Amino acid sequence: MDYNWDFATIIQNWRVFWTGLQGTLLMFSVTVALGMSGGFIVGVMRYLKSPLIAWPARAFVEFFRNVPVLVQIVWFYYAFPILTGIETSPFLAAVLGISLNTMAFSAEIYRAGIQSIDAGQWEAGKAIGMSFQQTLRRIIMPVALKRVLPALTNRGIEVFKMSTLASVVAYVETLNQAKLIADLNYNPIESYTAVALIFFVVLFPVVQATYALERVLKRGDR
Repeated sequence: MDYNWDFATIIQNWRVFWTGLQGTLLMFSVTVALGMSGGFIVGVMRYLKSPLIAWPARAFVEFFRNVPVLVQIVWFYYAFPILTGIETSPFLAAVLGISLNTMAFSAEIYRAGIQSIDAGQWEAGKAIGMSFQQTLRRIIMPVALKRVLPALTNRGIEVFKMSTLASVVAYVETLNQAKLIADLNYNPIESYTAVALIFFVVLFPVVQATYALERVLKRGDR
């Protein structure tokens, strides 16, 4: 089937894509910061033996890990204001949905990393008079983070791609801008191809940098 490709309109509207990419980068920065830092706290809570701390953390993880992110974004945008009287912007709704989901997944990554450390490391910290927090910060986490770095990197990449879900509430990000251009110029194939290329150009160097960091960390362990 013949198809007349129309990438000229894509090039002409590069500022529209640039605006969308800025929105995507902002969304990614906020959600990955909240998700990864909050996930660390929840992951430590999941590791603790106290049921009063571990069980609420487990409930949080199971709920937000098993509810689709798209549903969470839509719920925060439409239902949350009805229940609380607090208006949520498209940005806030997307941040809440993506961050909470990321927090749940990263919590399990952190917990797995902490549990992979031999119990003798905890005992060694206690033997030299360190508190739980000191042992966790100075002995356990430096090793655990090296082990979970690939998983955290993959999660970060997923968060970046997940930002496209914010288009469902009309947040100005890359996919939403592509829809706008496609509707105006009737070129959805070209518009979404441009989105794919933009994401690849942004993510490929990041992935390669993390591979290099992993190699450096492995050499440091020798």
